[in-house]
Amino acid sequence: MSFDGVFTHLMVEELNQTITDGRLSKIQQPYEHEIMLVFRNQGKNHTLLLSAHPSFSRIQLTTISYQNPKTPPNFCMTLRKYLEGSILEKIEQVENDRIIHFYFSSRNELGDLENILLIVELMGRHSNILLVNQATGKILDAVKHVGSSQNTYRQILPGSLYRRPPQREQLNPFTVDIKGLHALLATTDDLSPQFLQTSFQGLGKDTAQELFTRLMIQPKEKLKAWQQFFTELTTQQAPTLSTVKQSELFSPIPFPSLQAEKETSFHTLSELLDHYYSGKAEKDRVKQQAGELIRKLSADINKLKKKKKNLQKDLKATESADEYRLKGEILTTFLHLVKKSSTNVILENYYDNNQPIEIALNPALSANQNAQKYFHKYTKLRNGISEINKQLILTEYELLYLDSIVAQLDIASPGDVEVIREELIHQHYIKDKRKTKKKQKIKTSKPEEFVSSDGTLILVGKNNLQNDQLTLKTANKQDIWLHAKDIPGSHVIIRSNTPTEETLLEAAQLAAYFSKYRLSSQVPVDYVPVKLIRKPNGAKPGYVIYEGQKTLYVTPEEELIKKLKK
Repeated sequence: MSFDGVFTHLMVEELNQTITDGRLSKIQQPYEHEIMLVFRNQGKNHTLLLSAHPSFSRIQLTTISYQNPKTPPNFCMTLRKYLEGSILEKIEQVENDRIIHFYFSSRNELGDLENILLIVELMGRHSNILLVNQATGKILDAVKHVGSSQNTYRQILPGSLYRRPPQREQLNPFTVDIKGLHALLATTDDLSPQFLQTSFQGLGKDTAQELFTRLMIQPKEKLKAWQQFFTELTTQQAPTLSTVKQSELFSPIPFPSLQAEKETSFHTLSELLDHYYSGKAEKDRVKQQAGELIRKLSADINKLKKKKKNLQKDLKATESADEYRLKGEILTTFLHLVKKSSTNVILENYYDNNQPIEIALNPALSANQNAQKYFHKYTKLRNGISEINKQLILTEYELLYLDSIVAQLDIASPGDVEVIREELIHQHYIKDKRKTKKKQKIKTSKPEEFVSSDGTLILVGKNNLQNDQLTLKTANKQDIWLHAKDIPGSHVIIRSNTPTEETLLEAAQLAAYFSKYRLSSQVPVDYVPVKLIRKPNGAKPGYVIYEGQKTLYVTPEEELIKKLKK
C-alpha cells in the first residue's frame, strides 16, 4: 500500500507513544528533501525521519545512519535556530489527510516561551516540510519554496501566511457518524473500491480494495465488517511486508486481498518502513550524491570509446603499409620510365608475375621523391603499430577501470560515494572543488559481511579501496578469492581454505550479484586462493591479476543475498 491517510493515522499514534514530551537534541539535513530529528525521551535517543521526497515521502523512526554534508543547508540552520532544545508537546494528523503537525514549545533568544509548528505534507511531488510560527500563522521557512508563478493558490515562502492545501468534501473513516455510515453502506448501489476512495478521506488503493473485499464477505453486516477492519487496524497491528508478483507492498496489518506469495511481519511500522525503503531510498540518495560523478564518468567513457574506435581504425590502416613499400620499390626500379609531372604511372609488378600495377604520383615531385614519399608512409605506419597497440591496451585498461567505478556506484551506499569521489580526485579524473586543498587521507570503509549456510564468514568489497584492502591486506594467503569473470565487480573473500561446495556457490552468488551482470543469468565467476593474486606495479585501485583459477556459473538471487547478510 502507499503511505495513505490510514497509514499516516497509525504512524502518528506510534510516534506519539515514542517521542512526545521528548527534547529535540539534534537536527540534521543529510539530503535535499530529508530531515533527521533526534529526540531524547524516556532515557533513549530516537531518530525521526521526515521526508518530502517526490517518490518516497514519509515520516518514521529510523535506525539507519546517514552521512551529513559538511555545510548544513539553510533550512537545517533555520530549524536549529527555532527548534534545537525544544520540547515536542504533541503530534496531530489533520483529519485523515497526509498532513501532520508537530507542536513544539521552545524559548526564543530573549528567553520567552514560543510555540512553533512543524508541518509535514506528504503529497507526492508536492510534498513539503514547513516551519510555522503558531501565533502569527506565518511561514518561517520551508524545505521547498513555492512562489506565486508556480502556484497561484498558495505561496510557500518565508513571511507568507500558511494556507492549507485545497481539500475535497470527504468523510473521515475513523470518526464518521455510525448512523450515517450505516445508511451510506446500506443504500449505495455502486459500492466499489473507487466509491470508498471518493467518499472517504485518506484511503489508498490497497486499503480501499481490502476494505471493499471485507465488506463483500459480509454483505448483510457491512457495518460490522467496517468496524472490525478499523478495530483491527488500531488495536491488532501486525506491520506486514507482502511480496506480490515480485513487487513488495507494505500494510499495517495483513491484507488477504493482496493474495501475497510471501508475508513478513515486523514489530513496528517504522521498522517495516526501514526495511521497505532501505534499498529504494538508498539508491535514490546515491543518485542525488553521485549525479555529478555519474555524468562525468559517462562523458569520459564515451570519449574513451571514441578513442578506441579511432585507434582500431588507425590499426587497420597499417595493414596497407606493405603496399606502400611495394610501390616505392617498383618506382625506384623503374625511375627511368616515369615521365615528369605525371599524376600516375602503370608499371610491371615483379612481385606478381609482372602484372601491371597503377601507382598514383604527385606531379610536383620527381619520380625519386615520389618513391621516397611511399617509403616514408610505409615507415610511419610500421612504426605506428607498436604505439597504436600500446594506446589500445591503455585505453582498454582505463575503460575497465571506469566501468568498475560505475558498477560500484550502482551498488554503493550513500557513505561509499565520498570514498569513490576521493579516489577519482586522487586518480585525477575529477577536480577537487573544496575550498581547502589540503590533501586528505582517504578513509577506507569496511567491507560488507555475509555468512554462508554452514556459518563461514564471507567478505565483499564495495569499492576499489575496499577491494585492495580486503584482497591484499585483510585476507589470508589460503583464503579463497572470487570475482565475476572479465567484468567489473566486487572482490569476494571466503575466510576459509577448504570451503564446502555450498559455501563456494553462495560466495559465487555474491560475486555475481555485486557485479555489472547482477541481473543476468549463468554469470561466470572465477575463484582461486588469495596466494595466486598479485597487483602489478602502478596498477589502479582494485586491479589485480591471477592464474590457476576455476570457474563457476551462477544466477544471482536477491532473496539468497538478503538471507546471507550478517
